[in-house]
Amino acid sequence: MTVYIDPPTWPGHGRMWSHLVSDASYGELHAFAESIGCPPRAFERDHYDVPSHRYDDAVRAGATEIGSKELVRRLTAAGLRRRKKRSEAYEV
Repeated sequence: MTVYIDPPTWPGHGRMWSHLVSDASYGELHAFAESIGCPPRAFERDHYDVPSHRYDDAVRAGATEIGSKELVRRLTAAGLRRRKKRSEAYEV
């Protein structure tokens, strides 16, 4: 089981966020996220958004720390990357 998390460098809703992904399956990702208390609403297409105050919890539970570019590369190589549709990219 390999679950990855990038640094909390993504701003939103007044806080910083990380992305939590799996390079094996969405089932593995969902199970890990549930085990650390991530709510289902935190899942977006191919990753969970994890607030910065929960970052250390994810790492202690076994998530591997990795840079954002490498995280996307591994997600894409695993065939699990789901890009935003063009219409979603322009929603306000």
